[in-house]
Amino acid sequence: MYGSLLGLQKLNLLDCISYIGGLSGTTWTMANLYEDANWSQKYLEDAIKEARKQVTKSKICCFSLDCLKYYYNDLMERTKEGHNTSFIDLWGLVIESMLHDKKDEHRLSDQRQAVDNGQNPLPIYVAINLKSNYSAQAFREWLEFTPYEVGLLKYGASIRAEHFGSQFFMGRMVKKLSETRICYMQGMWSSIFSIDAMYVWNLAADSEDFWCRWTRDRVKDIAEEPFLSVNPYEVDTCLFTPSSVFSSTLRDVLTGRPTIAQYPNFIRGFQLHNKYLESEGFSTWKGTVNSMLFSNILRRFRGEINSCVLFVVMINNYVSDTVIDSLPNKLMETADNELSLVDTGFFINTSYPPLLRSKREVDVILHLNYSGGSQTLPLDQIAKYFSEQEIPFPKIEISEEDRENLKECYVFEDADSPQAPTVLFFPLVNDTFKKYKAPGVERSPEEMAEGKVDVSSILSPFTTREVCFSEENFDKLVKLTDYNVLNNEKLIIQALRLAVARRKQRNY
Repeated sequence: MYGSLLGLQKLNLLDCISYIGGLSGTTWTMANLYEDANWSQKYLEDAIKEARKQVTKSKICCFSLDCLKYYYNDLMERTKEGHNTSFIDLWGLVIESMLHDKKDEHRLSDQRQAVDNGQNPLPIYVAINLKSNYSAQAFREWLEFTPYEVGLLKYGASIRAEHFGSQFFMGRMVKKLSETRICYMQGMWSSIFSIDAMYVWNLAADSEDFWCRWTRDRVKDIAEEPFLSVNPYEVDTCLFTPSSVFSSTLRDVLTGRPTIAQYPNFIRGFQLHNKYLESEGFSTWKGTVNSMLFSNILRRFRGEINSCVLFVVMINNYVSDTVIDSLPNKLMETADNELSLVDTGFFINTSYPPLLRSKREVDVILHLNYSGGSQTLPLDQIAKYFSEQEIPFPKIEISEEDRENLKECYVFEDADSPQAPTVLFFPLVNDTFKKYKAPGVERSPEEMAEGKVDVSSILSPFTTREVCFSEENFDKLVKLTDYNVLNNEKLIIQALRLAVARRKQRNY
């Protein structure tokens, strides 16, 4: 992601970007960048140097005794404050150790200083809410996180970012908790990796010594590739016979389901009108709710909610797209006191939905894909999803030949639908970079080795499970992603010019 952004900066395009949407591992880069209020106004080489330092350092230190004590103390403090703790929180602390040299006090709302003057694109982090006994395919609800708000898109309900984690009932805050540090949010946004963290934990050089000295427990391995399970709630791991308070706390977080982060449900107490599906706004994606409209409605009803049940009718926002949307008593059961949040990758590995809110009027989307496995699968899945929801989106047509040997950039547009954005798709591939060190500049025979960057085979050093790169591999990956953007400048500029022309046409 650093390499892609560097390429956009070299093309003077960062100032043209309104939003940066991210999920899973890309949220690590986003959160780091937005600690600097003027990151896009500075040459990104400095940020890349810091990232290089963190990515190439040994990660064994993240499982040292000092780190484990720090994790324990921080989790205990978080528990005392009233927050739920789980393996996801421990995973968030591991991320913090992997990407920082000291405790990171940064919080989501702190990022407002990076966007208050419009100096950077608005960051939008994405997760999905699941429901017990339902797979992500059967039920999921999109959440978007910005420095200003956290919102459940389908209901048009948002709260201030600093209040996420506090407890609400029928729109009123009933218990205010301290704002969650960004590392815990990163753990939740990238929880699909938390399963692999169990392997890292067990393979850490001093893990045997740690368990011998602190717990004398035996670790039961989780199943191979557990994240492929239909229902992530079924993924469990177990520790036995803890020997101290310290190990007991770690036992609690390690034996919890390693993919689920639970936070208070801020729409707790509301129920749906039994005819809510007849609401045009809920059953189609033709409009969007003003982010403050929901809270305004609440203020109007506050004098009338002492003993009655408040029925909320869905208003001009998001789609009915899950198998239980037709059952209001199942959709918002009073038992759902918690949001069960997971990495969006458990459903579709993309952060498109918040960008397609109609009032955002997104003209061009640069889809920078870094997922493992099939590079085209996330795009195919989200296109199918949007088609089912009748949301304007261009058709994705890539030939079988191209799918076998992907190019650096594909442009998709729908001339018959002015509301559909133009999509520029950048799969993570090494195509012309093999022979060119810069756009139009061929490599000499001595430089050909630098073009050998394996990003697709099972032996690639850049799989999504890798958390430590060599300095050489880090530099190669940044250069490759930087080049892939620069080498497609004409396609990007052409798409932007077309978007400007279409915007003018609409305005007239």
